[in-house]
Amino acid sequence: MNDFERKYRMAVELRKQYPKGTRIELLSMNDPYDPVPAGTRGTVDYVDDGATIHMLWDNGRTLSIEPNQDSFRKLTEQEIEEENTAICVEETTNEMHENEEQTQSMGM
Repeated sequence: MNDFERKYRMAVELRKQYPKGTRIELLSMNDPYDPVPAGTRGTVDYVDDGATIHMLWDNGRTLSIEPNQDSFRKLTEQEIEEENTAICVEETTNEMHENEEQTQSMGM
């Protein structure tokens, strides 16, 4: 099996393990220039035929993961639920502050 076939087969498996939308936490990145910081979370965008996982990181970066070089893990269902709860609380808090500001600007 040549290198392309090996990577393609690996990509097929990675697509099953990490479909679009999968939440991941980076443990370490083997990039000597400007790695995504360890502990950063992100969402899988897609896996290409070369077995590279393309990411949409929560910090706005889009640097891809190389599974044979970088260390990462899939978030658990509980961690995803905690993230969603935190987002809901933050959105509710922001809405409350906006409502308060509108009420104050109306002189109430």
